Amino acid sequence: MTASLFDEGASSSRSGAPLAVRMRPRTLDDLVGQQHLLLPGSPLRRLISAAHDGGPGPTSVILWGPPGTGKTTLASLVSTSTGRRFVELSAVTAGVKDVREVVDRARDSLGMHGTGTVLFVDEVHRFSKTQQDALLPAVENGWVTLVAATTENPSFSVISPLLSRSLVLTLSPLSDDDVRGLIRRAVVDPRGLDGTVEVSAEAEDHLLRIAGGDARRALTSLEAAAGAALDSGTHVVDLSAVERAVAHAAPRYDRDGDQHYDVISAYIKSMRGSDVDAALHYLARMLEAGEDPRFIARRLVILASEDIGLADPTALQTATAAAAAIALIGLPEGRLTLAQATIALALAPKSNAVTVAIGAAEADVRRGLIGQVPAHLRDSHYSRAADLGHGVGYVYPHDLPGAVAPQQYAPDAAADRRYYVPTRHGAEARYADVLERLRVALGRDPAPAIAEPSDAVPPVGSEPAEAAEPAPSPSTSPRTREARP
Repeated sequence: MTASLFDEGASSSRSGAPLAVRMRPRTLDDLVGQQHLLLPGSPLRRLISAAHDGGPGPTSVILWGPPGTGKTTLASLVSTSTGRRFVELSAVTAGVKDVREVVDRARDSLGMHGTGTVLFVDEVHRFSKTQQDALLPAVENGWVTLVAATTENPSFSVISPLLSRSLVLTLSPLSDDDVRGLIRRAVVDPRGLDGTVEVSAEAEDHLLRIAGGDARRALTSLEAAAGAALDSGTHVVDLSAVERAVAHAAPRYDRDGDQHYDVISAYIKSMRGSDVDAALHYLARMLEAGEDPRFIARRLVILASEDIGLADPTALQTATAAAAAIALIGLPEGRLTLAQATIALALAPKSNAVTVAIGAAEADVRRGLIGQVPAHLRDSHYSRAADLGHGVGYVYPHDLPGAVAPQQYAPDAAADRRYYVPTRHGAEARYADVLERLRVALGRDPAPAIAEPSDAVPPVGSEPAEAAEPAPSPSTSPRTREARP
């Protein structure tokens, strides 16, 4: 059993404690982030207010969120705000015996002294079903107020009886502004570094990248960097001090300027050029710099059709699966999914026939090469349609052997245009053979006029990012289009 720093009246500001512990908030109002949990009338506020007002004690809660978002801090604040004992168990080291011991002590304390107990269980998802079952009587009878923390979805990691007796509160990763404010507070706060160092803007930005929304990681890195700076005889924590302290080089990358477009351009062109190692290098560079993984995944989906197409029809499935997985699991695990998709697409056979085909067709339409839909293909499912000739003469392909009907499908203006010209790369070679046979079966010239690619609009890959991505301001980057190789 592990006693919390807040147990038995221990102070978080004691000397010698890590910076992350010394800077733990003393009240809910000092908590950084998680404002959705702290609004007036929110469940957490109501639970604490009820105890202060003499109402029923706090309901047991399960705090679900990423590391370093304030789960332990919230648990301790619930304890101090309600005047209850605070005991902490780690699911990594505690057994059923430890759980029962805490429950027995809590029941005795409540019965003999009227003092309630807040039991904080860290990483509750690591508790076995038997260990979680041991908590049920204490929670049900109110002997303890359970505050359990988990980084995994409690719907799958916590038993249903315990889940039904608890309130689930979801914590969000801290924003960059939240972490930045925490770093600046720690630099000047007497409980923190007490103004002994200054942090440069570059160093602060790098600390934010390292933190990744984790307050504990940010403060631990800041403390190490401050120590490195002071040991070298300076009170300024610069970028090199942070890099030395945390052994984490700062990638030269700006998410809104040239580097954003240059690196994503090199990433796409490396996969297009089948250089898997270069592609992985640029992927790692973007991930280390904090690039949005959803942006990377969207670019993979585009590349799958633009540069691979039917040479490997599974490429699009791989890319869309990667995008769905990123939306589901996020980082850091999602980096494996992105790497897998990157490798698969870089090694896939390449073809831009799909890109050229749709570009040429769009160019014809835009310059007026349209014409009327042939009468036999028009909708005939309304009265008098046949009187207008709609559907008359249409041959239903399934009535013929091979399900191919030799009739005109394109309007007269485009009847001789040939947009899709398959390559002989990978699986597309099979499509090339099939297409040749189909054109003959349809009664078409197997080699009609080919639409010139130069007539087409620039393909999708000529953009630095899909249309949904915001374009850079002129002051940030003069480029708005990626140069084609």
